[in-house]
Amino acid sequence: MVICDFGGVLTTPLFYAFARVQEESGIPFEALGKALHRISVEDGAHPLYELEKGHMTEPDFVARLEQAVSAEVGRHVAMHEFSERYWAHLHPNDELIAYMAALRDRGYRMAMLTNNVREWEPRWRAMLPVDEIFELVVDSAFVGMRKPDPEIYELTCERLGVEAGECAFLDDIALNCQTARDLGMTAVRFEETAQAIADLEAALAG
Repeated sequence: MVICDFGGVLTTPLFYAFARVQEESGIPFEALGKALHRISVEDGAHPLYELEKGHMTEPDFVARLEQAVSAEVGRHVAMHEFSERYWAHLHPNDELIAYMAALRDRGYRMAMLTNNVREWEPRWRAMLPVDEIFELVVDSAFVGMRKPDPEIYELTCERLGVEAGECAFLDDIALNCQTARDLGMTAVRFEETAQAIADLEAALAG
């Protein structure tokens, strides 16, 4: 069983897309982080996490972010085109997508476990043949939990009808991989495509 992340693994790095949005908006590098922290303190919850768990809509998130970023930089910063700019700089990792399809053809059961945004589902599904490769997609925004919460991994295994120890897990975030290991999965951290393929092949062989 192979469980794969989406953003930053089957796409180009998320950091680059966020960085380009900041550049195009004229936002200082540290301002976005400070703005997210400001909202966390004011609301008692991290807005990105709430967005990814489906507890906040994208329009509400963007409105709160615009308000907080503007307060940080001392001028109005329009964020209404945040999504369009972000997705304009996010591209599919075609080589790894092809590898995932090849694993499916080799007989491996495939699942996707992603922290994502409810309103973004049509955008990311358009980037690859999701249902041809993956028999199951667990999207944080539709289940009310997110990685690295153990519960979302357990839900994925439950829906697949497998034990954690039967699964190889691929993700670009170290903490997400550590939770997978703690639950008994064989975790591979994505750093770049050739490395990820080699490490996942070794994991599957083992």
